[in-house]
Amino acid sequence: MIEWELDVPLRKLSDAIGARRAGAVYRACFEAVGQLEYTIRSAGIRCGWRKRDAIYLAGDAYGWRALREEARLREGTGLPTRFLNAAALRSEYSLERSGALVSAGAGELDPVRLTAGLLQRARQQGCIIAAPIDIVAIDTARNRVCLQDGSGNAYEARRAIFASGYEALKQIPAKAYKTRSTWAIATAPARIGSLPLATSIIWEASDPYIYVRSTADGRVIAGGEDEDFVSATKRDRMIGRKAAMIVEKLGRLLPSHEFEVEYAWAGCFAESPVGLPYIAEPAGLPNCLAVLGSGGNGITFAVLAAAIAADWVTGHRHPSARLFEHVEGKSK
Repeated sequence: MIEWELDVPLRKLSDAIGARRAGAVYRACFEAVGQLEYTIRSAGIRCGWRKRDAIYLAGDAYGWRALREEARLREGTGLPTRFLNAAALRSEYSLERSGALVSAGAGELDPVRLTAGLLQRARQQGCIIAAPIDIVAIDTARNRVCLQDGSGNAYEARRAIFASGYEALKQIPAKAYKTRSTWAIATAPARIGSLPLATSIIWEASDPYIYVRSTADGRVIAGGEDEDFVSATKRDRMIGRKAAMIVEKLGRLLPSHEFEVEYAWAGCFAESPVGLPYIAEPAGLPNCLAVLGSGGNGITFAVLAAAIAADWVTGHRHPSARLFEHVEGKSK
């Protein structure tokens, strides 16, 4: 699911970092999805990109009144969002909730094929890809960055970018993010033409939540049920139980269909208090840039981070860089 909407609604983000900055963040994310589509199409990357509307359902975290106010704020920021009450939601999408936001500008894609396509493009442009390598030491003396791997090999550069996911640099402030476990399922291929997710992606304003999308071959992918721990053993042991809970929610959401689970899995991700990525130079690591795409918008944030990093390596400051500094606290 590729969205410009953040895990944290615009109203809550405005309270945390200020209305002007929050609106700029949302607009930057909206433009980033458009930039991603342009990159995919211009590079000819075959990753199943399809434009979609995003349906954000009222839930126990944000009810229909909160979503109606959220729609008003987004519309005032120039974002393509509309509020549907229960009757309109039932009429347009056959979904039973007290209300929902419907936003244009989202999409679906195959993330593995996207990644492979981007890496292939990078190699064609001269990038050297070396893997697997485990970096165990960083030295930033003498205005250079020296990285050492577990085999004792050293790599030297003028600048270095660290984008290692939730296995983040220890220099990133602990209060900037926390790590959570999450679960997902994929159903067997089926005819889904009559379901709203044939043309839309769906998620809900609940805790725990569910998100749902389809694939080009008719599978339904759903996930959620996040918990605050990182033990891989404990996480994987819970796959069966969590998969059953996701299927139960999926059945309540789309009662006209039965779903046969073919795959179930689990993973970890980083989440920030205000739903924003960390894109900054960590304290004590000169000439280093850390990127941590916290939350459910990692690919969208990656587009923004790439633009910021491209300017950073040449000694320039991207206009959007200021939006993601000091994300753990309230802006001044």
